[in-house]
Amino acid sequence: MFGQKVRDFEIAYQNGAHIAGSDRWPDAWEGPAAAYRERMRAEGRAELDIAYGPHARHRYDLFLPKDRLRGLAVFVHGGYWMAFDKSTWSHLAEGAVAQGFAAMLPSYRLAPEATLRDIAEDVSTALEAAAARIEGPLYLTGHSAGGHLVTRMVCEDAPLSRAVQARIAHVVSLSGVHDLRPLLETEMRETLRLDEAVALRESPALLRPVRNTRLTCWVGGAERAEFRRQNALLANIWTGLGVETFAWEEPDRHHFDVIDDLADNRSLLVRTWLS
Repeated sequence: MFGQKVRDFEIAYQNGAHIAGSDRWPDAWEGPAAAYRERMRAEGRAELDIAYGPHARHRYDLFLPKDRLRGLAVFVHGGYWMAFDKSTWSHLAEGAVAQGFAAMLPSYRLAPEATLRDIAEDVSTALEAAAARIEGPLYLTGHSAGGHLVTRMVCEDAPLSRAVQARIAHVVSLSGVHDLRPLLETEMRETLRLDEAVALRESPALLRPVRNTRLTCWVGGAERAEFRRQNALLANIWTGLGVETFAWEEPDRHHFDVIDDLADNRSLLVRTWLS
């Protein structure tokens, strides 16, 4: 069964306007994030603003577990490659840290200062830096634009070393945008410096994944139709390229609260991600 024709891509990729009470965010994230950072800092388990490059946004935060270290979990934030930084999401590290993982949250340069390729290179550089410090398997997740960026890390032409790619055990894209071509029909294309060539070059759905990639595409069941389509799209295409994939729509979750369960180590999301 095919979906309905998209008549206005600008509306199709808007989120806040279609979420009841959306003015709660980003405050609903920032308060818990600040509280978690303070608690982890007081316990001596937070290393904040670690430089991985020369730019002011080339910084990552690292949160450490109490006991045996099982590996490195990475969360890459969204914001359409144009907004936010690592500090808004610190509390989302809690689920992975409680499971025994170090959790790394990077900031990266934003459009229009940076191109999509620049941003992918920032994420890869942060990942290389953190992986050099933390042994063990790597588990990546990212939300919205972050979902694009973490899936970009396991493409054959990713700006990431083969040694680090080989350590990636599982990638979970949360409401990711995997085919950038629809964004050519939106106003954000100018800020993103997006044209057809860039969309073809930077869309994970149009690229070949590395061997042995394991991918989960996770989206809220109450999200906009385009995000649900994008979720199913990548899993479908990469299955046909030999990748182990799984696609899931979380009932009653929308684009803003679909990430909340990352803070709960008992949640289905965290257990799926770190399995």
